[in-house]
Amino acid sequence: MKNLLFLIIVAGVCSCTTKKKVVTEQPYQEKIALMDADRAFSSMSEEKGMRNAFMEYMDSNAVLLRPDHLPIIGARAVEFLLDQNDSGYTLKWQPHNAMVARSADIGYTFGIWALQPKSQDTVLYGTYVSIWKKQQDGKWKYILDAGNDGLGAPE
Repeated sequence: MKNLLFLIIVAGVCSCTTKKKVVTEQPYQEKIALMDADRAFSSMSEEKGMRNAFMEYMDSNAVLLRPDHLPIIGARAVEFLLDQNDSGYTLKWQPHNAMVARSADIGYTFGIWALQPKSQDTVLYGTYVSIWKKQQDGKWKYILDAGNDGLGAPE
């Protein structure tokens, strides 16, 4: 009887102890893959135009946040992009950092964009953030894109 009581007490104490959650750093390889995807997105914008790049890297439910617009969502975002005439400028950007969830299926990048009008010898700068979702095929596509104008030339 004493042994049974002892086992019950030990089992009770063991069941009450909580295991410490092990906090791991974000998946480093996924962070690199996400930053590479953002760089490839920018390269495509330089080579094939902003519209083509934004269409290629866009998730079907993506949201665009643009000045003087309500959020542009999904099919409306596709229509918005198709209406853009990007022949007069080149848009490129550079991610400064990225974060990826431990689940490695969602993350974000942020950095500085540069827009160079083809008819002028000037470059306009701003900041951006893109939230990304990993697709079934393992590719990253943005689900939200937003940017701000008015940044002076980066240092």
